[in-house]
Amino acid sequence: MLSSIYAKAGRWKDFSKVRALMKEKGLIRTADCNYIEHGHMIHRFLLNDQAHLESESIYAKVDEVIKKIQKARYVPNSEFVLHDVEEEVKESLVSKHSEKLAIAFGLLVCNDSKPLTIAKNLRICGDCHNMAKFVSFVEKHKIIIRDTRRFHHFADGLCSCGDY
Repeated sequence: MLSSIYAKAGRWKDFSKVRALMKEKGLIRTADCNYIEHGHMIHRFLLNDQAHLESESIYAKVDEVIKKIQKARYVPNSEFVLHDVEEEVKESLVSKHSEKLAIAFGLLVCNDSKPLTIAKNLRICGDCHNMAKFVSFVEKHKIIIRDTRRFHHFADGLCSCGDY
């Protein structure tokens, strides 16, 4: 958590020190992952994940959906990328968040009458929350994302939690 606080504050030297200390002590951060069930199987997605058998189709769907929602005035929020990289790289990284991959997969495989139901092991980031609202509006598909704090029900461009 301390490394994330330093990253958010732009204190990259302190961030690097904490990460080096974590590595030295053998501490491992919990990877952000999302799960969606389809075909009696649980599909897991990680940041920038290429492991899924359908990853090529999933990334194509992410790109397609992002183009659609940008026409509806969605703007990626790269402040949720806690890396000291150029803005262009941050926007690329935020587009590969595991929530976005799980949503794209769900849109590919699920029928329109059933909501996409996704489970997360951490809290949903603000950009993914905003993106899910736009996707629910543009794709006319209900999305339910369970993070560590609540169920987020996205429909018609709104979320039940009222946050973000």
